[in-house]
Amino acid sequence: MNTDKHSRNFWIGNGVLAVAMLMLFFMGPLSDALGIWAAVLWMVLAAVGMALVMSDKSGEPPAPD
Repeated sequence: MNTDKHSRNFWIGNGVLAVAMLMLFFMGPLSDALGIWAAVLWMVLAAVGMALVMSDKSGEPPAPD
């Protein structure tokens, strides 16, 4: 079994995406406090998280089992 090691960017990206997901749970109070900027902040966090996770992709797909 091939266990791939993920880079630090992958784990940082997952952390950023987790923060973006937590923001969704508290979007009501955040929206009251920040207005439209709460949604803008969520979009930026989601985009940065996805960019970090996708930057970890290697060139070749894994071998079939």
